[in-house]
Amino acid sequence: MSRRCELTGVGPMVGHNVSHSNIKTKRRFLPALATASLQSESLGRNFRLNISNAARRTLDFRGGLDVFLLKARDEALSARALKIKRQVKAKIASAPTA
Repeated sequence: MSRRCELTGVGPMVGHNVSHSNIKTKRRFLPALATASLQSESLGRNFRLNISNAARRTLDFRGGLDVFLLKARDEALSARALKIKRQVKAKIASAPTA
């Protein structure tokens, strides 16, 4: 499993462990990822995505998966999230405007 958020693209970062004697050794900072079941209002379906905890808070703040995907850059999204984004755009475009 890739340690990368499917919505924000956040991945592992590299840094140092610093000892008391100031010796630096390489280490990786892994993102806090969790598998979440997200509801799409326009599609009426649930999707299971591997997202970071920060992305989960952002989803709640912005108002759901559909709004988040429509505002997100395509470069940051995974292939699965990009497919969902295209489906949401198509559903919104085909909906009659009243």
